[in-house]
Amino acid sequence: MSRRSVATGRGTSGNRQAGPAGRHLGAGRKKTALRYVALTLAVVLVGGLVFVVVQVMRLQGNIVTEPLNLNTDQADALPVDMSRDPLQILILGTDTRTGQDAQFGGEDLSAGSGNSDAMMLMHLSADRERVSVISFPRDLLVPIPECFDPKTGTEHPAQELGQLNGALDSGGPGCTVATINDVTGLQIDHFMMADFNAVKELSNTLGGVDVCVNQPVDDPYSGLHLPAGVSSVQGEQALAFLRTRHGFGDGGDAGRIRAQQSFLASMVRKIREEGTLGNLPRVYAIAETITKNLTIDEELADINSLLKIADRLKDVDLSKVKFITAPTKPYEPDPNRLVLDAEQAEPLFEALAEDRALGEAKQTPTGKASPSTSTDAVPPEEPQPEFDPATIPLTVTNASGEEGRSGQISKILSKLGYVQAQTGPTVADSPATQIFYADGYQIVADAVAEELGVAAVQVIPSAGVSGVTVEVGQNFTSGDKLKAGGDLDSELNGQTADQVTCQS
Repeated sequence: MSRRSVATGRGTSGNRQAGPAGRHLGAGRKKTALRYVALTLAVVLVGGLVFVVVQVMRLQGNIVTEPLNLNTDQADALPVDMSRDPLQILILGTDTRTGQDAQFGGEDLSAGSGNSDAMMLMHLSADRERVSVISFPRDLLVPIPECFDPKTGTEHPAQELGQLNGALDSGGPGCTVATINDVTGLQIDHFMMADFNAVKELSNTLGGVDVCVNQPVDDPYSGLHLPAGVSSVQGEQALAFLRTRHGFGDGGDAGRIRAQQSFLASMVRKIREEGTLGNLPRVYAIAETITKNLTIDEELADINSLLKIADRLKDVDLSKVKFITAPTKPYEPDPNRLVLDAEQAEPLFEALAEDRALGEAKQTPTGKASPSTSTDAVPPEEPQPEFDPATIPLTVTNASGEEGRSGQISKILSKLGYVQAQTGPTVADSPATQIFYADGYQIVADAVAEELGVAAVQVIPSAGVSGVTVEVGQNFTSGDKLKAGGDLDSELNGQTADQVTCQS
């Protein structure tokens, strides 16, 4: 007799018993199904774990290590908790052409450690809320300490004043670490050094990184060729964008650093916007790209340590990721070289050492801001106007894509006293609002930027304007003041990761 006939072939009292019997049979089927589900999940989880282990081992095998510090007179860095302590990590880009990089130059440029093509000190705050990245110019002259290279047994003598990017050739990244420790008074915990190939492959893995230029760029030295406006660059064009000196600014390192900061900010935004950190296959692809082209210190040579750093970075508000250029001034005997501006640099490095937000006042033990050392009760002077707004030639152009927007901004500026404000021609759309100024008009441009809420990084000198020109971009399509998001204190030179900037 079938189960169906047993269940349905009874009398009334049997029918009363059929309910529980039916439920029992259904429960059995569900338990069997759950066993299959559990088994399937177990297989997936075990398979996934094996995949993760294999991937981690493979990534571990990609990594090359070198000593953290090559100066034996400096104290070793104290152990840090990668998840909870403030971290100082030196990031280096090298122009060495050994190995895969040999394609970028001839045999005479294919040996040795090369020079540092980019030098950035990344500070991660203990509260996981702030990231500060300090760029050091290649042309910066600093004292370089004695460095011992354990690979060759060579002892590189100290230099009273040497070019910072040359410290790498005195034994490797550990000498650059020792140099920046001395210069800043900090103690760098780790370093990461990537070569040319890292930029090419990472930009390809990401599918390109958006960059913006105000004018077409055709730089035969770096090979950078871009039309005006926004372009997605990857591979060799991404590398050229980061390396060009002649393409931006006055041909010095300042324009190049500004472009590097803009590129990194754009890359961070892309990774966040596309949810890359939640896409495991993409994360592994990026991790493999990076580790294949990465040299790190021996203490950091653990994938778990790198993952802890990534975990600290993934949720930081982009407005609190700050890219800053170390304050410098021309070196008097040779204006083509730079030295640190101690007056501005010391408070910056002190804030990093104390894990304070940049621009935040130093706190006394009671938690109150340090009082002024002056005992003279001098009343503040009334600010004197530095210029008459009514005399300023000011043009507003529309790059917002919103019809009539330049006229709206012109009226706002006229009410503020800039009665000569006039509407200029509509120009190609630009993602960022910018203020261009002619020689002698920087004070005016800064004042206009403050009135409109435009970040200092978007105030740019230009030989192509008369007086001041406000170019209204796509981030300012309404209102009378730009909601700029994150911004830097006026004395700091750089940008935040949430800001879109265009290079000139």
